[in-house]
Amino acid sequence: MALFHRTKTQPTPSHGQPAISLDKVQQQAPGLVSLYKKAAVSLDKAGVSGQRAAVYLVADRSGSMIPYYNSGAVQALAEQVLGLSLNLDDDGIVPLIFFDNVAYPAVEVSLDAYQGVVAAEHMRLGPMGGTRYDQAMAGVVHHYQASGATDPAFVVFQTDGEPNPGTERLVEDALKLYSSLPIFWQFVGFGRKFEFLRKLDTMRGRTIDNAGFFAVGDNPSAMADGDLYDQLMGEYPQWLAAAHTAHVIN
Repeated sequence: MALFHRTKTQPTPSHGQPAISLDKVQQQAPGLVSLYKKAAVSLDKAGVSGQRAAVYLVADRSGSMIPYYNSGAVQALAEQVLGLSLNLDDDGIVPLIFFDNVAYPAVEVSLDAYQGVVAAEHMRLGPMGGTRYDQAMAGVVHHYQASGATDPAFVVFQTDGEPNPGTERLVEDALKLYSSLPIFWQFVGFGRKFEFLRKLDTMRGRTIDNAGFFAVGDNPSAMADGDLYDQLMGEYPQWLAAAHTAHVIN
């Protein structure tokens, strides 16, 4: 998997300042300015402005996702997550991990190259498959640990349905195992069938609660950017506090 090495040596809250300046975003990616600003508002409301995190995006490539790729909904989410990341991570890169029956090597969604990334990579990967959450989660953990990151990870995990039959226990065990790591999993559902994700959101047996979930419905573009960012920050502040208390984050 491609690695994006990070140079920080310790978590670096920055007195409310975003990781990348507005001037830089305006110069290099003016199309992201609105998302960048709206993400900053949600971070401020959540009380986590100035926090730093390695931001990831996981995108479902199961066959039922075809309408969301065709409509541009997955690309739009990638841009929204990048807008959030520019506030949280100073490398200007979101590692994007696609998954179906396997997790694919991470690709970059970056300040310098984000337009059309989803469609290009999706086409390159070829036929779509099933829905193996456990493979995707393991891919994120491997990448995060290999990258040398010292800030916690905030993972936006997008899917449109339940995991492959017979893999539910693997996902539950993985989430429990990973609850001792400085990684927060924010599940985002496209569509409506999410009984399993609602179960994960409240599952017992973890070191700390390391996951959140919300659904955006059948038409993801109908949710305003600001509302999406508010939802993304719905449980993350509580996880940060619990992670510090439990020494998951030092």
